[in-house]
Amino acid sequence: MGWFARRRRARRETGFCSAVVVAAGASRRMGQDKILAELGGIPVIARTLLAFERAEQVDEIVVVTREDQVAQVAGLCRDFQISKAAKVIRGGATRTQSARMGTLEADQSAQLIAIHDGARPLVSQEVIAEAIGKAAQTGAAAPAVPVKDTIKQAVDGVVERTLDRAALYAVQTPQVFEASLIRAALQKALDDGVELTDDCAAVERLGMRVWLTPGRGDNLKLTTPEDLIWAEGLLEREVV
Repeated sequence: MGWFARRRRARRETGFCSAVVVAAGASRRMGQDKILAELGGIPVIARTLLAFERAEQVDEIVVVTREDQVAQVAGLCRDFQISKAAKVIRGGATRTQSARMGTLEADQSAQLIAIHDGARPLVSQEVIAEAIGKAAQTGAAAPAVPVKDTIKQAVDGVVERTLDRAALYAVQTPQVFEASLIRAALQKALDDGVELTDDCAAVERLGMRVWLTPGRGDNLKLTTPEDLIWAEGLLEREVV
């Protein structure tokens, strides 16, 4: 079965899916507001939203951003014709709070919620579709790529052990979950005062398994100025 046939079939089987795009960070390491920075002449957040606008498996988009950016991001949704953008809301003080707020604003009929970093603008349709399709089957899935470098565990700059690279993966987004599961998992993390670096960790804390799907090296998260340069290079390569 070809890729497009698999995608059409997955769209029929996944049910209503809400995408929560979290873009409420302070961009401290970037040195500028990274979601509004231009990438190939288009704001980063607009590129991210366009990816989910095109995704057949996604029915609505909820954007979570800083309070001072709500109006501007809503304007970009209009300018770039993001018709699936149901809501643009303010986020919380932490990523976990922002993700939780986004899941609460997702349509109550949603069977799946896909949570994505607003600063991952180059996510492909294949990565989105694979994660959503797997989550529809298992309840929780996320794209990941095998770690290439040797990883050392160290304390105070001293190596304690070398980890088995064959068992290590760098997890990306969108991370996709059964809707009631991720809402409960994020609330539990907040109730326990636990701050998480990703949403899979909230589900893992409940003893639930998360399945990995193929990620891509170009699905990078823009964190530093060097990342933006790298992303520009990837775009130029696609054009060529």
